[in-house]
Formats: sequence, C-alpha cells, structure tokens
Amino acid sequence: MAAKIFDVIVIGAGQAGLSVGYYLKRADVDFIILDNQTQSGGAWLHTWPSLRLFSPALMSSLPGKLMPKAKEGQYPHRNEVLSYLAEYERHYQLPIYRPHQVQSVERDTVHNCLKVSDGKYSWLAKTVVSATGTWSNPQIPEIEGHQAFTGEQCHSAHYAGVEHYRGKRVLIVGGGNSGAQIYAELAEVANASWITRGPPLFLPDEVDGRVLFERATARINGNDGDAPVGGIGDIVMVPPVKAALDKGLLTSQPMFSGFTDNGVIWPDGNEEQVDAVIWCTGFKAELAHLTPLNLVESDGKVQVVNGQAVKEPRLWLFGYGDWASPGSATLIGAGRSARENVPAMLGFLTEITQRSNE
Repeated sequence: MAAKIFDVIVIGAGQAGLSVGYYLKRADVDFIILDNQTQSGGAWLHTWPSLRLFSPALMSSLPGKLMPKAKEGQYPHRNEVLSYLAEYERHYQLPIYRPHQVQSVERDTVHNCLKVSDGKYSWLAKTVVSATGTWSNPQIPEIEGHQAFTGEQCHSAHYAGVEHYRGKRVLIVGGGNSGAQIYAELAEVANASWITRGPPLFLPDEVDGRVLFERATARINGNDGDAPVGGIGDIVMVPPVKAALDKGLLTSQPMFSGFTDNGVIWPDGNEEQVDAVIWCTGFKAELAHLTPLNLVESDGKVQVVNGQAVKEPRLWLFGYGDWASPGSATLIGAGRSARENVPAMLGFLTEITQRSNE
C-alpha cells in the first residue's frame, strides 16, 4: 500500500495556523492541522485572566469571519478571543487533530517529501507549514545573581492573575503592553513596581493595535516616514491601563542591577527584599521541531522570503513575527500574512505536483 502524502501539513492551530487553514480549505487541497493543545485557542489558552486585546474586534479578526464586538468597551477580553477561535474552527470545519506535540520535521528522501513526527505517529507531506508561535519559548534576561534569588520568578506566559501576589512586594519587568497591563492590576493589590529599561511609550487614546500593525508594516517595507505614529511595542490605552494612568499609578523606575538571595540591588547600590519578579520580556520562535532540517540560524530564526524557507522551499513559516511576515504574531497580522503568502505556497505546490507526475 502506497504511503499517504498530504499536500500540506500545518503544525499549530493557533491564530496563524487557522488563518492558513482557511485559505487551504478554500483551495480544496488535501491538508491537516496538527495541534499540541487539548482544545482550541492556541497560545490564548495560556494568557492571564484579565488580558485584553489592544485592537478592536473588527481589526482583530481572522479571514472570512469577523470577531464579535467586545461585550464591554472597545477591546475584547481574552475569553472572548477564545470563544471566537473555537467558533472559527467549528464554522469552517477545519481538519484539526489534537493533541499531537510535533517533535520533528525531516526530509524523506524515499518519498521525496517532508516527514512530520510526534514521536509516536508520522505523516508525510509535499509541503509543511510551521505555525508553532512563540508562547512556549519565553525569554528571561540573564541578570547577575538570578540563580541565587530565592523569591519567585514568573514569565508573563505563566502569570495567572493577581490573587497569588496580593499583599506581596512584586517587581514587574518590561515596558510593553503586557508589562503595563499586569502592573496596572497588581498596583491595586500588591506593593508593586514597574521596571523598564527606558521610559514607557504611551500612545494617544485613539491609537490602537491596527495603527501599530500598519506602522510595523510600513517600517519593514521601507516607508517609515509615511507611517502612522507608534510601534508594535508601544503601550495602547486599553481601559485598565488608562485607568491606572489617570490615577497616577502607571510610573516606572529603572532596571535593577542584580539579585541578592532575597531581593534585588538597585543602581545606587541599595538592596531591597522582594517576594516576586514577573518578567514581561518577550518570546522567541519555538522552532525545535525544525532541528533535523538544519535551517535555524544562530539568531533563532529561519531565512525566509515571503514566508518560504530559503534553504528548504517545501517549508513555510507563519506567525512568528516581523521576520516571517510583518506583524504576523498578532491576530490582524496572522490573517494578512496568510492572505498574502498562501497563494504563493499553493503555486509552489502545483509546480512540485506537476513535476512529480511527469
């Protein structure tokens, strides 16, 4: 019996994988999506309870189906995003199989294709889309003495809300939107300080994530001079952040210089006892499954042109950030990069199918 070879295997059913799946289904190709979660939602399953988008629902929708308007205010709550993603899967009946933690993608020279494996099962495909995102690869900077610190350290990827920190001395490190949102709520219940390497950049009330996405796109395309104000990392005035700013709570102080066993050392040399540090310091692409292909560069990225891997054209990458496609780690960017790059992938698929039939 001949081995089954799919046209496309998509790894990851988060916002990027779903966006790609929408266009693949419209094209009527033979594909499946493998996801390592037990339910829909991707990385949104692991965000903190009070998280809000920093773009309105209309501007945060995936292809073909609008996200419902937020029930409260302009910016949807993370639970509303989860409901939307689950309904998106159901509505388009995407062929998602879970949970499958893909461990490797490698070249199959016998069948002249790529092999995807979770360690127990293997699948073959003419092309593979890697859409594993960044959530599972959080980054924490190396600070002198951090291993000796006996207090708690938590990355925003694993932050579960205010209750655990109530009444404690907490430092929130990071000057972006996650740092601002987490600090805004902890400042109400804990002895919290917001630590940033530079002054936080607050955007005008009318500027949201859509404008930031356009700014990032223009910068990458070399049109920075004509772009609207702001960058992806600048802080959007979602209601909790604006409320904290209006109360005078949203002030930051410079980064500490090191850890002691029970606290931190400030730049002036003073030491302070601290119960916990929450790192809102970003993520890098999760690409360990691509190790057998020998494509990941020293900077943790893969060389791509419009999402297609330069050194392995049968591999495409979606949803990792600007290096894969402008703003592609955001809801609005995931849909746009799929719309722009999937047609080229389908054209490539047609070419290799025709060659194999000759």
